[in-house]
Amino acid sequence: MKATRPIRIITSLSLAVVVISAFSWLGLGQVSGAINRVDVFGSLTKRPDKPTSALNYLLVGSDTRVGLTKEQSKLLRVGTTKSAAGARSDTMLLVHISKARDKATIISIPRDSLVTIPEHESSLYKGKIVAAAPGKINAAFAWGGAPLLIQTIEQESNVKIDHYIEIGFAGFADIVDALGGIQVCTKRDIDDPKSHLVLAAGIHTLDGVEALKYVRTRDFDGMGDLGRMQRQQQFMSAVLRKVTSTGVLLNPIKLVNFFNAAIATVQTDSELNRNDLIVLAKQLKNLSPSKVRTLTIPLGNANARVDGLGSVVTWDSVLAPDLFNRLREDLPLIDEVTPSPSASSSASASASATPTVIDKFKTRTADENPCGALK
Repeated sequence: MKATRPIRIITSLSLAVVVISAFSWLGLGQVSGAINRVDVFGSLTKRPDKPTSALNYLLVGSDTRVGLTKEQSKLLRVGTTKSAAGARSDTMLLVHISKARDKATIISIPRDSLVTIPEHESSLYKGKIVAAAPGKINAAFAWGGAPLLIQTIEQESNVKIDHYIEIGFAGFADIVDALGGIQVCTKRDIDDPKSHLVLAAGIHTLDGVEALKYVRTRDFDGMGDLGRMQRQQQFMSAVLRKVTSTGVLLNPIKLVNFFNAAIATVQTDSELNRNDLIVLAKQLKNLSPSKVRTLTIPLGNANARVDGLGSVVTWDSVLAPDLFNRLREDLPLIDEVTPSPSASSSASASASATPTVIDKFKTRTADENPCGALK
């Protein structure tokens, strides 16, 4: 039976830090020459200023079938490159690496986010200019590829994107398989006829194809894309724990083996060069899951409607700009407020006062484990 909905959301949060780290450790040149590089910044103008040396990566999951075997296509019940030509994206991740290279933040961007898509050349009629207009953010990628998507995100956030990485179906599946599968925990039974995923409640080790089904399933719990993003964040954390516990990123032989499995469907911006990777590798080698935070852009209305666009997701008009400003200025996402001592308080009591931790963006660290038995 053919899937009733195109499979578009493949490169989940689970690959964000893994891929960046993999590029970094492979900066010695074993495979970097085989990476497909594209010019995504050359046509962009009026880009945001960059006040710090922090790095911002945009990671995009493409639904291209390139690289999938016939068996994988059959198991996933998706079309071939002939029957499903082109590429779309429902997975967009903004990965911020602090200027000290000791912390990382991974932000998922809902595919139906309402944005203003800038003026651009029509993808259907060469030479025709399409005026700027409201639209869903995934339309920017469909209409203008990486350049228009980057331009849209920079315009909405005023955060400058330094590098771009895109991964397809096959890259995701093969990376998971090369890691020996990933353990996940579901607290309820999953039976999703659209993703064709059937899992009983409990702990499961998923291979590449099953992992693809897991990160795209969205129609079994009534939460839609928001539930899917939560599962993606949990899956990302499981991948990070697996990688760090097995030392994959510190073992050049293991790293080359699993990264070569995905290289055919990975492409980066043309400015991501070998020297950048070597420097980043040295800086990130001690980055642990506890220093990686995941979150979704703060939402105002997850079920808004706009004439001509249908159902859209709007961002919180206060928290979203606050988040983007903190990324731009490389400021902490978690606030700590120490209570002011009262007039009757002693100096010793004041000194021992416990700060109040305020996490208004509802972040999670990658070492947080929803199921203690997971490894």
